Amino acid sequence: MLFACAAAFVAACSGSDSDAGGATSSTTVGPAFTKLPPTGAATTCGPDSGATREAGMLTIATDSPAYEPWFNDNDPANGKGFEGAVARSVASKLGYSPDKTKFVSIAFDEALQPGDKPFDFDINQFTILDTRRAAVDFSSPYYAVAQSIVAMADNPAAKVEALSELGAFKLGAQRGSTSLAAIVETLQPTTPALEFATNDEAKAALQEGTIDALVVDIPTGFEIAASQIPGSVLVGQFPRPNEVTEFFGLVLQKGSRLTACVSAAVDSLFQDGTLDKLAKEWLADTAGAKVLE
Repeated sequence: MLFACAAAFVAACSGSDSDAGGATSSTTVGPAFTKLPPTGAATTCGPDSGATREAGMLTIATDSPAYEPWFNDNDPANGKGFEGAVARSVASKLGYSPDKTKFVSIAFDEALQPGDKPFDFDINQFTILDTRRAAVDFSSPYYAVAQSIVAMADNPAAKVEALSELGAFKLGAQRGSTSLAAIVETLQPTTPALEFATNDEAKAALQEGTIDALVVDIPTGFEIAASQIPGSVLVGQFPRPNEVTEFFGLVLQKGSRLTACVSAAVDSLFQDGTLDKLAKEWLADTAGAKVLE
């Protein structure tokens, strides 16, 4: 189950450095949180609480465009797609109906910078990392994810069977992402990884042959191969649960009054099975993807 270690046992599920098929794995994910707040805390930050940036209104951020399968029809407010549905469910747990919720567009890198935020929380496949905690708060995790490799079917990179084989190829990923960190720290290619401002730029580089393979989280990898880049294939996924397993969390301003409430809402959605239900509805079954040991 994708959420088997996404609550109280996150720290136990995050591994230490080890060898994976000859490639050194050093992309570690720190404990997501140290103490579970009571789920009842979710009801203390409602429209009348004064806890949000705008009185009575919950402001949620994500990137633009908002990609499948995380959102649907590039419309974060419609409550569809996995993260669109999670955002709506969290808002509901906090006491905000759709008419009391609005979305704003914030670039991935910008949301992780320190300082005042123009949102109450941001949902955009942010991996919970200790190195990011100095700048922002994270909620409890809402999804456990592994990295994956996408290549064009006619590229030799599409035929690899182990992570160690990928080091000989030109690899790329979005700048500032844990996908890029996985290339640099885990795969350690002989040619420096190429960084792209957006996944759109990275996907274009894959199609043009600028890179041999693209590293993305596995739901995104499935979506690219299935419908976004004709002729591309999902080569495989990183093994999990281990040190390359990641946990996505909502991003909030450092010291936000909402952090405990939002974490409680996420924990409640984990406990009542909503997160698992939404993952089954919106995300591909990753069990069929080859594991690159």
